[in-house]
Amino acid sequence: MPVTARRVYDEPTSDDGVRVLVDRIWPRGLTKEAARLDEWIKDVAPSAELRVWYGHVPERFPEFRSRYLAELAEPRRQAALQHLRDLSKQGRLTLLTATKDVEHSNAAVLAEVLSDS
Repeated sequence: MPVTARRVYDEPTSDDGVRVLVDRIWPRGLTKEAARLDEWIKDVAPSAELRVWYGHVPERFPEFRSRYLAELAEPRRQAALQHLRDLSKQGRLTLLTATKDVEHSNAAVLAEVLSDS
C-alpha cells in the first residue's frame, strides 16, 4: 500500500489511512485532538544532533539523508522501522512531520524506505 508524507498541521483527509507522527518533538501549537494521530513513533526520528546539524537547509538534504539512513540501521530504530513496515502492509500509511518542507524531511526519507520494502 502507498506510504505518503504530509505536514501534521494539514487537515486530515479520508484517504490518510493510519496517521503516524515521526518527529521526536511535539509540533508547536497543535493539540493532540487536532493532530488526529493514530501513533507517535519517536524512535524513527533523527537524533537531536542530526536534526540540529541539518537545520532544514535543503542543500544539506543529501548528506542528511545519508546520515539518517545510517541512524535507521541502529537496532533501537530497527524495531520502530519494522513497526512502520507492518503498518504499511495493513493499508495506507501517512507519515506526519511538522516541517514546512516535507519533500526534504525525515518523513520523506521514511516514506521512500518503506515504499522500497
